[in-house]
Amino acid sequence: MAIKDKNKNSTEEKAERKLFKDWFDKAAATAMANQIAAVYSDFDKAAFKRKALRNINTLEFNDRVKQFAGAMQETLPESYPKAIKILTASLPKLPVSTESVTDGWLQWPVGQFIADNGTDHYAESMRAMTELTQRFSSEFAVRPFIVRYPKEAFSDLLALTDHTNEHVRRWCSEGTRTRLPWGIKLQELIQDPAPIWPILHKLIDDDSLYVRRSVANSINDLSKDHPALVLKKCAQWQKKNHPHRDWIIKHGLRGLIKAGNSDALKLVGFSQPEKITAELSVSPKNIAVGGSVQLSATLSNKSKKAQAMMVDYVVHYVRKNNVRNEKVFKWKTIDLAAGEVATLSKKQPMKETTIRALYKGVHKVEIQINGHRLAQTEFKLK
Repeated sequence: MAIKDKNKNSTEEKAERKLFKDWFDKAAATAMANQIAAVYSDFDKAAFKRKALRNINTLEFNDRVKQFAGAMQETLPESYPKAIKILTASLPKLPVSTESVTDGWLQWPVGQFIADNGTDHYAESMRAMTELTQRFSSEFAVRPFIVRYPKEAFSDLLALTDHTNEHVRRWCSEGTRTRLPWGIKLQELIQDPAPIWPILHKLIDDDSLYVRRSVANSINDLSKDHPALVLKKCAQWQKKNHPHRDWIIKHGLRGLIKAGNSDALKLVGFSQPEKITAELSVSPKNIAVGGSVQLSATLSNKSKKAQAMMVDYVVHYVRKNNVRNEKVFKWKTIDLAAGEVATLSKKQPMKETTIRALYKGVHKVEIQINGHRLAQTEFKLK
């Protein structure tokens, strides 16, 4: 699922200015009703809109999508094969831009309809999802089918990795991600990811960056539960010299790299630092919530060879009851020649966000080089 991030036209900009949860509104219901009625003359557009918009202002985004899908179920033929045939026929004609919010996202409830109603009709649903994913994405819709029909689903998805449409090929890796954001977790695959590897192997050298990014995201998901296995697979993939693989491996291992896993860092060219010294300071030493501190580091390569260094810093946040948890932030990647000294600086804001509350107390900061923590300092948050 992708959203265009540049060269937006005025319609897209207006759509993106809406609150995310408000995208499925009266205009969206009208558009969907017209889309279905264009291929199904008996469709009751008024009833669909009435049901889709019931108490809509009280609903968050996912509940709105589910309500739109429920309205389809109540106004389309009771027979699922007939209903999904109508919905598939109503989809925008190809080619269509799936990068555009206004072109693609209207189809989201179609996927929800399939997930909610189609699991007794595997073949019809897979055909419909293959069409849908070329307009929006079927990455969420396919997951109940993977759970119920794992053998059939993986066989079909593996075959579709040869599809001419990049969005279908991406669907094969994105839909099978074990920890897809917003999607149901695939618990059996979290335990045993064996069926996923053939799909990733087929797509790792895909011509499309859109597909390769999905492969990397799947690798990152898998690394959270099977780091040793992921590192072994990446080391095997790396043996083949291919222009895309280094990027995929580095992006796929980003979670392990950020955590300072030495084996992951070695795979992407950052070995254990040798005779590297680091000094770290922070200013000011006391700030209030909402303020910022300035981090300054001096790195010295006292060895007789140049070294590539991935420099990160770790903030140990004070939590409730004086417990601390740490978060790793990217700083800079540099090459330091033998005997060279480098100075780095970084501004670190201490502002509360929707996902992080701040608590007063002493916050420790460490500098991390190629996964090894070499110096620390601290400041006090008032």
